[in-house]
Amino acid sequence: MGRCTALHEEHLALGARMTEFSGWELPLHYGSQIAEHHAVRRAAGMFDVSHLGVVDVEGLQAAPFLRRVLANDVARLAEPGRMLYGCMLNQDGGIVDDLVVGFIDDRRFRLILNAGTREKDLSWLHRQAAPFSVTVTPRDDLAMIALQGPDSPRIADAVVAAGSSGLKPFTATQRGDRFIARTGYTGEDGFEIILPHAEAGSLWRQLFQAGTRPCGLGARDTLRLEAGMRLYGQDMDETVTPLACGLGWTVAWEPEERDFIGRAALERERIGGSPSKFVGLILEEPGILRSGQKVAVANVGEGVVTSGGFSPTLRRSIGLARVPAATGRECRVEIRGSLKRATVVKPRFVRRGTSLIDIC
Repeated sequence: MGRCTALHEEHLALGARMTEFSGWELPLHYGSQIAEHHAVRRAAGMFDVSHLGVVDVEGLQAAPFLRRVLANDVARLAEPGRMLYGCMLNQDGGIVDDLVVGFIDDRRFRLILNAGTREKDLSWLHRQAAPFSVTVTPRDDLAMIALQGPDSPRIADAVVAAGSSGLKPFTATQRGDRFIARTGYTGEDGFEIILPHAEAGSLWRQLFQAGTRPCGLGARDTLRLEAGMRLYGQDMDETVTPLACGLGWTVAWEPEERDFIGRAALERERIGGSPSKFVGLILEEPGILRSGQKVAVANVGEGVVTSGGFSPTLRRSIGLARVPAATGRECRVEIRGSLKRATVVKPRFVRRGTSLIDIC
């Protein structure tokens, strides 16, 4: 059995089917993954994301330290409460982790790390922090609930904290013991509430009573896939650069003198051109796209599906893939020994309940 979050008993009380994920015991679903998916697209759902790593970076050199270890630039966070998404790279430009960072004040930032990379990330951060006047503190005393869906602003105002709906996207605020952010990862509006363990169960029950549907890992994956969100360990890892997985927009190239870790490797890749590109796939024949399947592109070469599954919103199989740079609008995916036709699209499919499918 994996580690349990502060909400473990709440999941059991609601009849969740539990599973192990990145060393944690978490709900897979509460009876119907599809119903949970649609609840987020059409109303509101809530997720226990307490397994994610919350880490506070504090000190006189907190900003210079993060400008060194992140490819995105925290100097872009012009005022407290602003947040950004970016990647932490190794010297070869490979992604150690993708994360969200929030600017608390001049001496304090908050990082949200992936669960599966948490210990590796902490070790990396501690090593890189040695030359800087900073402390890196994991906040194991905190839980996190994600409230997602078009009804989430109304529910956040009524249950989480009055005025939550006034938060702009990718900003956060501290309300008493609650750190409330508005980032989202499902292609819908959403809030993340970080709060002490002792308060998590009460908030979860209040959200449930307000009509928010509890959702598990199954719906979380189909929602993020429809939104074109990358998953660490599948779409990227330490052997994949941001440029190779469609995250070049998260790299802050200016100012040129900022020497972030991995910059030299990315500069070489940018100048030389990447042999591959990151795309979305729509399967045009019966079957399901899955991670690891071979993608064949006539007269060009081969690629690989990095993430795939069935889209409840589009009612089709969709996927993300790394393919040769010269790939056009069509390809074939090998599924159980047969090559199935697929259409190449931009790597995003649904936002705010609406199809975003666009041919590359």
